[in-house]
Amino acid sequence: MSRVLLVEDRAPMRLLIAAHLRERGFVVDEAGTAAEARDALAVGVYAALVVDLGLPDGDGSELLGPQAQGFGRSAPPALIITARDSVGDRIAGLNAGADDYLTKPFDLEELEARLRAILRRPGARRDVRLSVGDLVFDTTARQAWVGETALPLRRRELLLLETLMVSAERIMVRDLLEEQLYGFETSVTPNALEVSISRLRRALEQAGSTVRLETNRGIGYRLTAETAR
Repeated sequence: MSRVLLVEDRAPMRLLIAAHLRERGFVVDEAGTAAEARDALAVGVYAALVVDLGLPDGDGSELLGPQAQGFGRSAPPALIITARDSVGDRIAGLNAGADDYLTKPFDLEELEARLRAILRRPGARRDVRLSVGDLVFDTTARQAWVGETALPLRRRELLLLETLMVSAERIMVRDLLEEQLYGFETSVTPNALEVSISRLRRALEQAGSTVRLETNRGIGYRLTAETAR
């Protein structure tokens, strides 16, 4: 599961891209201006940026690279989306710090594929298939199995499972887990995480998995595989 910042000033396109990426398992925060993007980058930790160049209050390339973002962190990989299609524009965008460059109009499937490609590069690498004990999760197909049994999980539970599997055997602090799952969404109920945890735990138990979802009260949650006795 990857948290992405999408910076696009045209609301219809931004909503379309965000909806597609969320459906495919990404957590997406949205910004319509460079100022909004900087505010998001100041408080959020992102696996990648998807940035339009033509923003109403500046050029999207100003958001790329560690020197532009500051905050004492390494810069996340970035995919530029823009109508500027000259070779010079592409070179300038890549030299500014972008990892890939996609010209409008584009297919949403291609955008997703390019985004996944930059996330697989060294330094941001994630395996397509995650496994813990008898539990396997295909992050591209968005499907999890215990042995041959497919788990009937909703999108939010799949996001939760992916996050826990990436950090298997380690406790995921509740606040960090909520940040990774929900981003800046405002329609999250106070017990939303507990509901997703309960559903995921029940699905694992019903499938007879050896993997256990533990609650560390007051701290967070941990996914762990039982060892054979």
